Amino acid sequence: MAEPVMEELEFLVEILGRHPTDSLKKIAEEEDIDYYRLKRLYDKYYGKYLTVNASYNLRLIGLKSFVAFLSVPPEELMEVVDRIAANPFIGYINPAFGFKNGLSLIIYVPADQTDKIDDLLSRYSRDYEYYEVRAYPYSGDDNFGRWTLSYDYAVLMDILKVDARTPITEIARRLGKTRPTVRFMINRLKEEGILVGFVPLIDMNIHDRGVIGLTKSLNEEVLERFREYEITVGVLPSYGYLLEWFFSSKEDLGSKILEFSNYVDKLLIEYFDTFKELNDMKYTKRLSGMVKKDGSGYHSILDF
Repeated sequence: MAEPVMEELEFLVEILGRHPTDSLKKIAEEEDIDYYRLKRLYDKYYGKYLTVNASYNLRLIGLKSFVAFLSVPPEELMEVVDRIAANPFIGYINPAFGFKNGLSLIIYVPADQTDKIDDLLSRYSRDYEYYEVRAYPYSGDDNFGRWTLSYDYAVLMDILKVDARTPITEIARRLGKTRPTVRFMINRLKEEGILVGFVPLIDMNIHDRGVIGLTKSLNEEVLERFREYEITVGVLPSYGYLLEWFFSSKEDLGSKILEFSNYVDKLLIEYFDTFKELNDMKYTKRLSGMVKKDGSGYHSILDF
């Protein structure tokens, strides 16, 4: 696959940020740009380096987000990953090396099951740590809902999370419903505040490495200092803050560690490309794997 031209990719991200689900013809008309130029860029990058994904308020459907870091001996790594992969509540799995050598995980846990996390992680490692993660800045809202929708909504939400530009006709076919019913379901998710919006995201084909840092206090200067990098901030209510920088393996890893380590207390390196195919597969059936098919709520995180 040819290397992307970042100016073109960033242009497409900006356009789709304003018109996430509109047709290309409508976008071209509203932005007063050449339709064929837009289509060439779209065909070149969309689905390869970029997709538009639905963003959800997980709090309203009763899910808490956690990051976990596990020590796993190298000779046991693949066997442990195979077992973790069967659990839909574990969203992402990446090799990680630093304050823990083994794996980093993102886990989505029903609010009434947080007492089971130790039982879950102890299946895979005797040495682990985990932290709840909230969006930055933290609103302080600790009121969590629960799953009250039918199973079809979980399937719909997975489809929109993978690619929000999936045609309504295709979604209707996959759900076995009519197009008006699918539109009603999407509007209901919006009206209830569960579906927050649609966001264009660059795929990890661009960023195949990450530096995760944990810090008890956040020096907001770091956001300005590294504004040229892809960087995210999360709030860890029990600890402090999580900083994650994304970059390419073509960049100098040593210099990244030296730069970032000045701003955090703990640091590790993640490798996104190692289990990318596995993570992409898990991504397509996340909520539909968590929710019971009778729609009565979530499975136990220990069921898998």
